[in-house]
Amino acid sequence: MKLDGCWFQKEKAPPCPHHPFCHCTLEPVDYAVVLINTSAYSDYRKFDPYLFNTTGLQTHNKEKLFKEWGYTVEDARWLQAEIERQAEERYIAGKYTLGKLNWNGQRISIRVIIPRRDGTGEVSFITGWMVEPGGKLRMTTPYGGK
Repeated sequence: MKLDGCWFQKEKAPPCPHHPFCHCTLEPVDYAVVLINTSAYSDYRKFDPYLFNTTGLQTHNKEKLFKEWGYTVEDARWLQAEIERQAEERYIAGKYTLGKLNWNGQRISIRVIIPRRDGTGEVSFITGWMVEPGGKLRMTTPYGGK
């Protein structure tokens, strides 16, 4: 039931059948509906305090990578908006990788690219998302690896 109403490109859909005695069906969604309704959203707390570790409670050291790339917590809102924008764009284009499918739903990974703050190129990394009904993507992690 967690996949009911979720959208995937045909070539990138979770394999069917999904479970024993599966009666699930795949139905096409008009591309115009996808373009109009797809959206990506994230909780700001995924950036501050989590990503930038502003409370000192995290042990992941992700803040060190972003500092190396020139980003600080002051850039968190821009990063949030840019990652959401790119995730939406790449999801529509089918540029995602299926992750774990379980009782929580279908996870996907989407690679994003951001410029280094000093202007010496760009960096790319994987972000994690949960696919929800109606073309909605909910961020699970802003940095899932290189």
